[in-house]
Amino acid sequence: MKKLLPIFSYVFHPVFIPAYATLYYLFLNTSNFGNQEKYFVLFQVAIITILIPILFFFILRYSGKIGSIMAPVVSERKFPLVIQCFLIILLVRNSITVERYTELHFFLLGALFSTLIALLLLFVKTKASLHMMGISALTLFVFGLTLHYQTQNIALIVFLILMNGFVASSRLVMKAHTSKELIIGILLGSLPQIPLMFLWL
Repeated sequence: MKKLLPIFSYVFHPVFIPAYATLYYLFLNTSNFGNQEKYFVLFQVAIITILIPILFFFILRYSGKIGSIMAPVVSERKFPLVIQCFLIILLVRNSITVERYTELHFFLLGALFSTLIALLLLFVKTKASLHMMGISALTLFVFGLTLHYQTQNIALIVFLILMNGFVASSRLVMKAHTSKELIIGILLGSLPQIPLMFLWL
């Protein structure tokens, strides 16, 4: 089991969470968007939140600024988080607008607040689990959309709750975080989403 647990850290890596949320919002949830629009939006989100961060990772890796994709050292996390903040701002200002994609806009806005707080905590030598931040925010988003559209997605919610446990176990097994850092990550991912959720529920 210990050999399998690290897989969850890669499948639910923070860079994939916005794309997962977008995929669910556009395709798996009740929505009135055309297929062409859905693919276009998902393509935009994937480029901005997955492809660009991965390109920056390779640049930082080859320049010696970062050791691995998990960025275990506090000092290595600052620049990637700054980049992530700017990329999310780019999305919510230009692509995922509040007028057209209200629920997803506020999810990304919550993710921006979470990322900013995680960045600020680094300056006081406090590391939060970005994996738990991402998976907990995604779980709340799916739960909120289930309430909002009155859809039957109980199985998916239960699955995501289980994934929270598997991801947390994965981070502990990989010795990437302490229990305290996992809890901080869960709080950072969840707390900004809750008040913003009430703006669209």
